Amino acid sequence: MLEIKNVTKVFNPGTVNEKLALDNFSLTLEDGDFVTVIGGNGAGKSTMMNAIAGTWTVDAGQILIDNIDVTKLPEHKRAKFLGRVFQDPMTGTAATMGIEENLALAKRRGHFRFLTPGITKKEREEYRELLKILDLGLETRLTSKVGLLSGGQRQALTLLMATLQKPKLLLLDEHTAALDPKTAAKVLETTEYIVSKDHLTTLMITHNMKDAIVHGNRLIMLMDGKIILDIRGEEKKKLTVNELLQKFEAASGEEFTNDQAILG
Repeated sequence: MLEIKNVTKVFNPGTVNEKLALDNFSLTLEDGDFVTVIGGNGAGKSTMMNAIAGTWTVDAGQILIDNIDVTKLPEHKRAKFLGRVFQDPMTGTAATMGIEENLALAKRRGHFRFLTPGITKKEREEYRELLKILDLGLETRLTSKVGLLSGGQRQALTLLMATLQKPKLLLLDEHTAALDPKTAAKVLETTEYIVSKDHLTTLMITHNMKDAIVHGNRLIMLMDGKIILDIRGEEKKKLTVNELLQKFEAASGEEFTNDQAILG
């Protein structure tokens, strides 16, 4: 479902600030894979995700989504293949519009979008059933402005919007990092349910090692724009945080010093 072949990305080439963000990077995801991604600051996690989304062009290499070469496609043309949830809960929703209006926009993604003659009764019932999945009481607040919701409620709604059209690839860019632990756990539980129910191929960046181990069927760790660990199957299921830290140290030759990840 996703093939990244020998991708290289350099920022500020030829300057004192030159940074090799992706170094001949390759990754293949099969249909239905749920891959968690960890690594320290500057490891290349967000660069990888932005390269897939087309936020910027790569310097070398190739990116294919469902066997379609999207390497040269601009960001807005790749959007039809992708669902994406960012770290900031304020991103991904229209604050001045109601919950049902936001869902209607997401449902019409890739089609001509009209808010008139309005949202049909059938659609409204569909949205109510969808929102019940979140168990946040939003199904009784369809007309409430999204700007009045808490950060966790907005992030959960954004997740529903990103997956409403069942994208070929779901990108989760630390989508629970800005939430309190209880809300983050609820959003992750919902993520797991939706990904499993709709068999979505998913990449999830996280700084929390425990979350990276518990969720998904595969875990990769990045360092200096390369994959240094790739753990899947039974090995991943039996993994502990301490064992993961040991594997990182063995693969990289240094300690993992990200306090948030270690505390997680």
